[in-house]
Amino acid sequence: SVEKDVPVPSPTKVDLTCKLDENSNLKNPEVTWKKGSEIIPHISKTPNSWTIQLTISDKYHLGSYTCILKGEKEVSAVFHLQVPKIEGKEKPVITYEGDKAVMVCKTDYNAKTWTWHMTNGTELVPIVKILHADKFQIMSPSAGVSRLEILKLTKEDGGVYWCEAEFDLGTSKTRFELRVLSIAGPLKPFIAIVTEVVILVTAIVLYEVYSKRKQKGREKEFDQIEQL
Repeated sequence: SVEKDVPVPSPTKVDLTCKLDENSNLKNPEVTWKKGSEIIPHISKTPNSWTIQLTISDKYHLGSYTCILKGEKEVSAVFHLQVPKIEGKEKPVITYEGDKAVMVCKTDYNAKTWTWHMTNGTELVPIVKILHADKFQIMSPSAGVSRLEILKLTKEDGGVYWCEAEFDLGTSKTRFELRVLSIAGPLKPFIAIVTEVVILVTAIVLYEVYSKRKQKGREKEFDQIEQL
């Protein structure tokens, strides 16, 4: 089985072709095109390829179209017609309190609009730039890119954010995880090391002071014995 994603941002006509390699052992197969249980007749046929033409006018025409070839064995190819995917960041965005976080969404196609959401429990709350101008900055340098900046980060800003692009045939979104660390966090190991060094140096100094006092005490005692 072979699968392929076919991005469709707006209404259009799409030709899907199922083609056998010339060296395939599957000879004169029975070919069926389907979407779910619905059979779709192919409009053209050659000895090794079969094509259907689709008119994608709304989101209900999107979905998975399967080409099934039956002979001595059965093989298939699946075409997933869907709105374009948008790229984000798989790994968490990690930054510190007081800094700013930057999240960028991209697509190879022109989106009609971009929307950013933050998660409040189980709900998605739209980020409205006008209402949160001192906290959020949203920029779209092109129709295929959207950028969110979160300013003056606090611990409460950590969480899950969503970027959503709207196309003529539907929407596509991706997830970001933001982690806000305390500035003191990375310093803890350093502080622990410094503390150990200070304790060690203090112990050495006290030992030297004690040793010197003890030595002076012995010298004084020796002088008194000599005088006697």
